[in-house]
This record gives sequence, structure tokens and C-alpha cells, in this order.
Amino acid sequence: MGSIVLFDGVCNFCNGAVNFIIRRDADRKFKFTPLQSEIGQQLRAKYNIGEDVDSIILVEEDGVYTHSTAGLRIAKGLGGIWSLGYAFIIVPVFMRDWFYKLFAKYRYIFFGKKDECMIPTPETRERFLP
Repeated sequence: MGSIVLFDGVCNFCNGAVNFIIRRDADRKFKFTPLQSEIGQQLRAKYNIGEDVDSIILVEEDGVYTHSTAGLRIAKGLGGIWSLGYAFIIVPVFMRDWFYKLFAKYRYIFFGKKDECMIPTPETRERFLP
């Protein structure tokens, strides 16, 4: 299965984050699918992920991660300097997630929203689940 990143496909910030990951994922470890896609909905159901989780979700062999933990595990998976971000895992999850959820609450205001999910470029299409 590998690592699958579910993201809010209409969120400009989230789309930027996906592009950030793609550019830095030299090992091509991560695959992507919008939360709004059929596969995204199937994964939500399979792993019992509530509709209240509307930002990043990381599905890996050993579990499903949301909010700040998903972001930190993605940073770790990118390797190099980005993996240093994983050091923030020592911060208690309730504190990390409080800041994460506050940012997520206002992400549309700060970065805007698309009318529909992003369409991957031909170069990155194979990184997205059908």
C-alpha cells in the first residue's frame, strides 16, 4: 500500500502542501487522493475517519494519522532537512493539534478555496490514486 496522503482537494493551502511534498519526495514514497474523491471516501470509511477531519490524513502500513501527527510523519518521510521537523513530536499532541486545528479552521480565509479538486499535471498523475 505505501503511504497515502488524503487532503482537502478544494483548499489552496492543501494543494500547495501536496505540491511541496511531491517536489521533495525523491523516493516517491507518497501517493495522494483528495478527501472528496471516491477513494478518499472509501479510505475514510475503511479506517473510520469521521467527517470532522477535513484536513490532512496519512494512511500508512502501521496506522492512520491525522492533524499535526500526519504532518510530522510526512516531514519525517521526506528525509533530509525536512525530517528535522519530526522533532516536534515531543510536544504533547493536544498542544500540537490545538495550533493545527486553529490554522485549519481559517485556511480558506487565508489561502482561499477552489470550486473543484485540483487536477494533477501529466508529470505527477501517477502519484495520484485513480
